Amino acid sequence: MTATPAAVIVLSAGDGTRMKSRRNKALHAIGGRTLVGHAVSAAVGTGAAHVAVVVRAQKEAVSAAAREISEDIVIAEQDDVYGTGRATECGLEALPTGLAGTVVVTLGDTPLLTAETLGALTAEHESAGAAVTVLTGVLPDASGYGRIIRDETGAVQAIVEHKQATPEELQIGEFNSGVFAFDATVLREALAEVGVHAQAGEKYLTDVVEIAVGRGLRVNGHVLEDLWQTEGVNDKAQLARLGKELNRRTLDALMRQSGAIVIDPDSTWVDVGVSVGQDTVIHPGCQLHGATTVGADCEIGPDTTLTDTEVQDGASVVRTVAQLALIGPEATVGPFSYLRPGTELGRGGKVGGFVETKNARIGDGAKVPHLTYCGDATIGEGSNIGAGTIFANYDGVTKSHTNVGKHSFVGSNSVLVAPVDIADGVYVAAGSAIVKDVPAGELGVARGQQRNISRWVDRKRPGTASAAAAQDAAGARQEGSQPK
Repeated sequence: MTATPAAVIVLSAGDGTRMKSRRNKALHAIGGRTLVGHAVSAAVGTGAAHVAVVVRAQKEAVSAAAREISEDIVIAEQDDVYGTGRATECGLEALPTGLAGTVVVTLGDTPLLTAETLGALTAEHESAGAAVTVLTGVLPDASGYGRIIRDETGAVQAIVEHKQATPEELQIGEFNSGVFAFDATVLREALAEVGVHAQAGEKYLTDVVEIAVGRGLRVNGHVLEDLWQTEGVNDKAQLARLGKELNRRTLDALMRQSGAIVIDPDSTWVDVGVSVGQDTVIHPGCQLHGATTVGADCEIGPDTTLTDTEVQDGASVVRTVAQLALIGPEATVGPFSYLRPGTELGRGGKVGGFVETKNARIGDGAKVPHLTYCGDATIGEGSNIGAGTIFANYDGVTKSHTNVGKHSFVGSNSVLVAPVDIADGVYVAAGSAIVKDVPAGELGVARGQQRNISRWVDRKRPGTASAAAAQDAAGARQEGSQPK
């Protein structure tokens, strides 16, 4: 059972010095999303009417990353008073005055925490009529965590930090995750009473628990079995560890819920925003990033990286790098292809081995099979571009466009010098350098007349293996021409 809180406050104001990075901890990413982005996504996913994100260090960048998930969030800036209590107070002040109901406080560095868990926390909190409910977990060794102290009824009596715990309390395995559900009025009144700890110079959110218990109010603990959701990121080793677990969960959902086939999950990385259709096979060594979408019955990989790319039903993409590209249904790409932004490949089209495309619209059934650069071009349906063709789109100052019409054929090793228009039903002779338009139904030829210089090798390369081979061939021809 889940419930919707009135508001969620995401605490993301820390410096994150243990990350050993010039970038704020909240801006590091796993699964194609920043840590603060994961936290905001979970918060927004609860359906809460209000979501506030508390920032301080690198506040502009953290705010921008949070707003990538939702423009409707409220940004609250923490002042010079440190601590989770003060951060929560700043977040609460940014919410509507007199807000009533449940306020969930969560952390900006727990990327696996889900909206469903926050909804379940809210439901238990409200059904019990609690003033405070803390999300907890249980470990055989909870070293470093604050311990949850319960009374004989199961109510939480205190949260004791590891450093202040007695030897008996250190044996307790239940720990504080740092995520809470509060009655809004209790939270507002208690935070006003929380003082700054002299030694640390901080206001602690856990002091609200002490105040609530002192007033005789109910404080509950909601035990979460999935401890991955409670784990925060403090350094880059933890970032990698949680990133691997998030990827495992993402792939598991693709296989169980979407019906995708992932041959080797250990070598496959898929961002949380990616969708994959039923019976699509993802081979080893693939990375699907950003807003990539893959349809049904596709073959992806091996060794393929797709970023913000759409692959439609039945397409095959092998050993390819693609970014901001559209690959149409039943099209084939690869191996060793590079699709740059603006590439659109039509139904049943082909981009083959060692082909690079950029800002290129390739029509239905059109083929660019081998060793070609195709930039700033439109290729009509059914046309074929021969091996080694170059679309010369840049003259050193300006980039220009090339049009190839329907059912045209460009011979191998040709250069199409933009801007140029190859009309429908045109043939371009192999080895041509086309600098002028070719009208419909014509043959474009632009190459020098071939001439063969007699006995050049004998004169210019005497004594070489080439000269000997030529002499042998000439002798054989003479012998063959003699009457029998």
